[in-house]
Amino acid sequence: MLLTPFLGSARGKNSSKEEKETMKKIIRTKALGFQWETQDPFLFCVHHEDNYPKGNAQLGPDTSLEGRYLGQDFIVKDGWRMYHGTKVPGFPGHPHRGFETITVVRKGLVDHADSTGAAGRYGNGDVQWMTAGKGVQHSEMFPLLNQDSENPLELFQIWLNLPRTNKMVEPHFKMIWGENVPRFTHKDQSDKSTEIEVLVGKLENHASPTPPPDSWAAKEENKVAIYNLHMEAGAQYTLPATSAVINRSIYFYEGDSIKLDEDTLPYYHAADVVSNRDITITAGNETCKVLVLQGKPISEPVVQHGPFVMNSREEIYQAFEDYQRTQFGGWPWPSSDHTHAKDLGRFAKHSDGTLETKS
Repeated sequence: MLLTPFLGSARGKNSSKEEKETMKKIIRTKALGFQWETQDPFLFCVHHEDNYPKGNAQLGPDTSLEGRYLGQDFIVKDGWRMYHGTKVPGFPGHPHRGFETITVVRKGLVDHADSTGAAGRYGNGDVQWMTAGKGVQHSEMFPLLNQDSENPLELFQIWLNLPRTNKMVEPHFKMIWGENVPRFTHKDQSDKSTEIEVLVGKLENHASPTPPPDSWAAKEENKVAIYNLHMEAGAQYTLPATSAVINRSIYFYEGDSIKLDEDTLPYYHAADVVSNRDITITAGNETCKVLVLQGKPISEPVVQHGPFVMNSREEIYQAFEDYQRTQFGGWPWPSSDHTHAKDLGRFAKHSDGTLETKS
């Protein structure tokens, strides 16, 4: 997913400015913007929530697009955005190198196509994991399949860094179907419920499907995990300590307020917390939703320029040169904003021709 123009940046392992320090378990808190600031080994997270209208015959919105900056439509208008799409909302073909994308679709569907020939339509709980490695082009379009009702979309896209040794591996595309995502319900002492999805990693006795082979998450000792918590008003859940000190961030994205032990975290804020001590999350007076990202830091230099994430500026220059020369394998699809046939269900076609289908 390409969210910004090509803007160069270089940063160290932890570039966040501390906004709050306590003697307890919270290291710092921060307000959330469009792109959520993350800790190593993550690069950033974006939460997309768009209330798309009915679709038209081209799978785009069945309404006027007048007044939108098509190709760069990131401002919420009438409850939704077109992003880089001009007919169908989404992100037409663009390149990546040196990291992974993890796309968690909570509502709606996404059409994937890439330069290796892989393709898919996934959503409503599915997770797509793409290792860009040495370079891949891909598109992520949001087809509005319903022509007689609205097409709400909610997804997270998370960028996970690759260590130096794996930045130039072959691209890899993996689908984790929603049916295979571990989910469980925790009841607290007041019989209030917290629904927990183990999207990546392990929690209690629940483990997500195996990550791609070259991912930083593929080694269990790196303790990479992504959890999504839906908490009933007033519910409590204690996030267990990890056996090693790693980076752990708690993102509060829906509700009125939550408490982390005795400290209140306002709506649409995040907290970086110590990982080797339990921390109790308590929902406020409304249903609250929380995303947790954690993992052992890679602890290598990070140099990012738009869709390329490497360890040095020289490697960034090389990435641009390679892309201009090879197009990372070219684009085998009819258009950069390719969408699949309307009557197709959820499926994943891998670059080796393997096909998975879901109802």
